[in-house]
Amino acid sequence: MVGKGVLLEALDQEDVQEVLSIARRKTGLSHPKLKELIHADFSEFKSVEDELKGYDACFACMGVSAAGMNEEQYSKLTFDYTIALAKTFKELNPNACFTYVSGVVTDSSEKGRQMWARVKGKTENELLALGFKSASMFRPGMIIPMRGVKSSTKLYQFMYDYFMWLVHLMKRLSPSSVVNTDQIGQAMLEVARGKDAPKILHSKDILAHAKA
Repeated sequence: MVGKGVLLEALDQEDVQEVLSIARRKTGLSHPKLKELIHADFSEFKSVEDELKGYDACFACMGVSAAGMNEEQYSKLTFDYTIALAKTFKELNPNACFTYVSGVVTDSSEKGRQMWARVKGKTENELLALGFKSASMFRPGMIIPMRGVKSSTKLYQFMYDYFMWLVHLMKRLSPSSVVNTDQIGQAMLEVARGKDAPKILHSKDILAHAKA
């Protein structure tokens, strides 16, 4: 859901020359700036490294729900896949920016009780230690999908379909705690352009870096 929102926002920007989408299936979009790479095995990116050269930024928006998974399974999909991409991308584009979509209560200590938060924290810590010229960890809380974007997680989409009123209520009660997919994309692009930003961006930071 976040990745689709960021993609749409990037394609709209005049200073973005090209966007490469790396996924297991087609986006369903057609745009002169868009290239699509269908990649089956996210545990390695060496086999497609020729496709990854020459980019200024990587927006890592892949993520899954931890529901029904043990720590080993979730770590493979969250930590292993992200770090495999980041290491290959950095080798090819040493001066690029790397942004990663994490979660609002991600555990940087890697010692907390919530399994998914520990794994996300470990992923963030490893990304920050890789030595990117610029690396930013995005920790949005509640997210409003824009422009017809849907969540691929059935439970999340059910919540959006039937309880969006609650999200909008939260937005009214606490404006800085809720962001939308357009704003996440705008903030990522601003970070990629070199705007000063904290290493870890919470919702209020995302809003500050998005367009008014």
